[in-house]
Amino acid sequence: METGLSQIARLVTGQIVGDSNLRISGINTIDDAQYGELAFVTSPQFYKKAAKTLASAILAEEVIPNMDKTFLLVKNARLAMAEIVHFFHPQQRPAAGIDPRAAIGADVVLGEGVFIGPHVVVSDGVKIADNVELHPGVVIGRGSEIGEQSRIYPHVTLYDGVKIGKRVIIHSGSVIGADGFGFTPHQSRHVKIPQVGNVEIEDDVELGANVTVDRATLGTTRIGAGTKVDNQVHIGHNVKIGPHTLIVAQVGIAGSVSIGHHVILAGQVGVVDHVEIGDHAVVGARSVVTKDIPAHAKVAGFPPLPHKDWLLAQASFQRLPELREEVKMLNQKITDIERRLAQ
Repeated sequence: METGLSQIARLVTGQIVGDSNLRISGINTIDDAQYGELAFVTSPQFYKKAAKTLASAILAEEVIPNMDKTFLLVKNARLAMAEIVHFFHPQQRPAAGIDPRAAIGADVVLGEGVFIGPHVVVSDGVKIADNVELHPGVVIGRGSEIGEQSRIYPHVTLYDGVKIGKRVIIHSGSVIGADGFGFTPHQSRHVKIPQVGNVEIEDDVELGANVTVDRATLGTTRIGAGTKVDNQVHIGHNVKIGPHTLIVAQVGIAGSVSIGHHVILAGQVGVVDHVEIGDHAVVGARSVVTKDIPAHAKVAGFPPLPHKDWLLAQASFQRLPELREEVKMLNQKITDIERRLAQ
């Protein structure tokens, strides 16, 4: 596929500085782009690499000084990059239909344009809306519901009673609606507390590979609209996550946590049970949240500190051996002074 740079500029409402007659065959990274491709630069830190690129043109937010290249200038390079990638690589939908190797239960309601791949199991009473994709090996539990245009990739399991909204994407290996980790001690053993709640995933949520979302003990575990969850994240029972939150890889969220909207939990964050994280809060990578985090706070560490304080603490940590020696020396000087004064 090849198109004019001017057509791409119209697509992203961009301005061409240089040769507007260039033909472009795709978009690629600064390192890998070849002649005929468009490379993208999203930050000044990549300007030095951009000087060596083989790309025919560069997508950026400003002209890079001292570069003899054609530029496509936009207000938001990352957003424009996403739109251009989608243009060159449109999503391919499988043809509608039910593979004969799939197992479909009783009282199942299927919308129009549904794709059900081989070895899919759809249990009794499931409702599947229009243009849903169920890829090979997916298992849908009894009474579950899946909203229109949702895409469920291979080997995802939805337990009974799970509700999935519209345009939801769930990647391979994820398990939605398994029992929450609920036990109570009794006579030297752990008695299981029945987990009889459900899971609701609202519209436009995306869950990465091998994500686990536990059903509520009672009530609902809920993931708000537009939230994006990276690979290998665990979300415990009765957790409530607000809209448009970002949860990065290997985060673990214990039961009954409440997370606001537009929150960011960076990689490997741990959250203990029953805490609240306010709207627009940001928790730095590998932090452990042990108490409530107010709205708009930026914290990091264990226990979490305001992010600037954490950075200062980290810088000080590297100097601890040196500081220890200084303290020993100062203590010795104080002791010597006190001894002389006492004479």
